[in-house]
Amino acid sequence: MKLIVAVVQDKDSNRLSNALVEEDFRATKLASTGGFLRAGNTTFLIGVEDEQVQSVLEIIQDNCKTRDQLVAPVSPMGGNADSYVPYPVEVQVGGATVFIMQVEQFEQF
Repeated sequence: MKLIVAVVQDKDSNRLSNALVEEDFRATKLASTGGFLRAGNTTFLIGVEDEQVQSVLEIIQDNCKTRDQLVAPVSPMGGNADSYVPYPVEVQVGGATVFIMQVEQFEQF
């Protein structure tokens, strides 16, 4: 058995959740926050049998797309302003970061 931990952008969360339900995969959703953009994310915990991992990965890939977004940088407060860029920059956001871990034991009460 495997535990799939998928961190996705909030914009993709409902679409992914619906797609997982349609394919009879259960998931636990946790609200989380990203580090770089301090933007809202959703972390999915999905427990599956080993042979189902590829199916779940395909669902995640189909429903969590990267996109470009303009971000206004936060000015440094008391820090080094040498590398500060005072105008919006385009960054790539979205997609999914996925971790797959071996589960030694699973219990449901």
